[in-house]
Amino acid sequence: MATIYDVARKAKVSPATVSRVVNGHTNVDPALADRVRQAMRELDYRPNAVARNLRRSRTTLWAVVISDIGNPFFTALVRGVEDLAQQAGYSVVLCNTDEDPAKESRYLNAVLAEQVAGVIIAPSGPTADLGQLTAARVPVVVVDRQLHGGRTDTVLVDNEHGARLATAHLLDSGYRRIACITGRRGVWTACRRLGGYQRALTDAGQPYQEDLVRHADFRSDGGYRAMMELLRLRPRPDALFAANNLMTVGAVECLVDQGITVPAEMGVVGFDDLPWAHLVRPALTTVTQPTYQLGETAAQLLIERIADPDRAATTVTLPTKLQVRESSVRRRPPAVVDPGEA
Repeated sequence: MATIYDVARKAKVSPATVSRVVNGHTNVDPALADRVRQAMRELDYRPNAVARNLRRSRTTLWAVVISDIGNPFFTALVRGVEDLAQQAGYSVVLCNTDEDPAKESRYLNAVLAEQVAGVIIAPSGPTADLGQLTAARVPVVVVDRQLHGGRTDTVLVDNEHGARLATAHLLDSGYRRIACITGRRGVWTACRRLGGYQRALTDAGQPYQEDLVRHADFRSDGGYRAMMELLRLRPRPDALFAANNLMTVGAVECLVDQGITVPAEMGVVGFDDLPWAHLVRPALTTVTQPTYQLGETAAQLLIERIADPDRAATTVTLPTKLQVRESSVRRRPPAVVDPGEA
């Protein structure tokens, strides 16, 4: 029996376009629509009437459930979701959980009550319960964090690779007591970024020292407090890898308050770029991730899941890269020139 993907391949269009034709959407180019209908006839494709009726009983709203709307990472991600959603004829409602599982649960209950067409969620923790959504056959895409035992479409970045790049770069710059501020224990992204930090130390033959690691809450206040604790160590660290943008901001604020110069006394690399990272002095070295593309990819997977609820789950991992700026490169002292040689 032909599937929506067979039709899409034959018509040389996306599965989302086939879905819009099948469901009678008018925002499809007539020539594309004709190609889809021709492919359906040639393949003898018959849409599942029951599934179509169930989908039509839902709204044209998507719920995007994120953990912190104040984080620029999520702002860019949501923009990527919304742009593609609009093109596909959907509107987006935003739900901010503040990393609170109870608040997240209330939003998911509301999602069920409102019969939204689909959900994109950055879970508050590794055991977030999406069972009520999957049981109700609500299409779901998980973004940024991977759930334990989850069987949903997921979009991630290569967190471990980015953290390895950051730590290896600090080692190459001559730093040796490199501290790490990562997120809460058990949060998937925090664990992966900590793992990348550990791997870089191992690769360089450096010992992993647990006292140089602090777990915070992915907020700037948490980064500030963690940095203050690290500065009390003796000997204190000479560099820092911070595992998200807001904790980097908090840590740098702490260093400024304590009169510690970057990068001479403390090298700094953060994870997630900031719009103004190149404007501060010294400019911040960061691990950048394709945040807009994360949202766009999640939206595409949700469109495909709505079109074909029974297809196998997909995990997409996008690359990270290191943007080297001034905060992680020790300045060499100026060369001494003999006046007689000038």
